[in-house]
Amino acid sequence: MPSLSPNELSILLLEPSDTQRKIIISHLQQEGVSSIQTATSIGEAKAIISRHRPDLIASALHFTDGEASDLLQYINNTPALNDIQFMLVSSECRREQLEIYRQSGAVAILPKPFNTEHLVTALNSTIDLLSHDELDLSHFDVHNIRVLVVDDSRMARNMIKRTITNLGMQLITEAEDGAQAIQLMQDTLFDLVITDYNMPSVDGLALTQYIRHQSQQSHIPILMVSSEANNAHLSNVFSAGVNALCDKPFEPQLVKKILYQLLEE
Repeated sequence: MPSLSPNELSILLLEPSDTQRKIIISHLQQEGVSSIQTATSIGEAKAIISRHRPDLIASALHFTDGEASDLLQYINNTPALNDIQFMLVSSECRREQLEIYRQSGAVAILPKPFNTEHLVTALNSTIDLLSHDELDLSHFDVHNIRVLVVDDSRMARNMIKRTITNLGMQLITEAEDGAQAIQLMQDTLFDLVITDYNMPSVDGLALTQYIRHQSQQSHIPILMVSSEANNAHLSNVFSAGVNALCDKPFEPQLVKKILYQLLEE
């Protein structure tokens, strides 16, 4: 399928500040985006979405009638809206305040002010998630790859599934944490495990250790995704047996490159 271009994207910009709206619209137009609707509140955004479903919502953090997380949760809980991508644009830099957006499947988190590179990456990630770009593998039929996705966040699992489905993977099993993943692996063979790091009960590190030392699938490739992927304390996951580490939110093209390397080795 031919790749989309920015001028084919439909974007809803949710921003209460007139000044910030004008600045962001200008940046979007410079990148070729022409279909831009605007809203200043969560309620107005919901009304617009009910009439016309955009490809991407670019949203500020705080509104008089709620938070951006309220809208994101509404989208994720409404099946007909699940394919709308969400991008946060905020001056907030505290990790604990942004964690919900990392875990909820936001396609990007842009700082205020953002630069052209930030915006282009976010637009390209949106295009990748709306396009189908199957992995071309020598040793596997991508449609037959059995993937176990492990994350305690349903919204994060949905984001992962959306990304790998666009790469052609169709046989996807979900686990809500490492303990459930271990149970599944005792009865089912998989070709790939994609797991979160921070999970209750059995986390991603403990799951990796189980797979490498106690399971019958000790050589299976493991991709770990985490909102803390850039933190030094995660360096120990490689010695435990993780093959690759990817940050949340992740870029679909980076995930494609990583999975190609893992599955072609």
